Amino acid sequence: MTRTPDLSTALWRKSSYSEGGANDCVEVADGYPGIIPVRDSKVPSAHPLIFSAVSWDAFLRDVKETA
Repeated sequence: MTRTPDLSTALWRKSSYSEGGANDCVEVADGYPGIIPVRDSKVPSAHPLIFSAVSWDAFLRDVKETA
């Protein structure tokens, strides 16, 4: 069984691509080995998505290649 880590004290940071928008951002939390928690800044109380670090790295690589 996979458990969601306790993110109650997570320090969330906004995407560098958020263009300074107040609430139109993707936020990630660092400091969780092997996983990347991701949330929508418009709904910070919603459950975040949890990606494996490998999957997140592949996603970022693909985004950067198409940018």
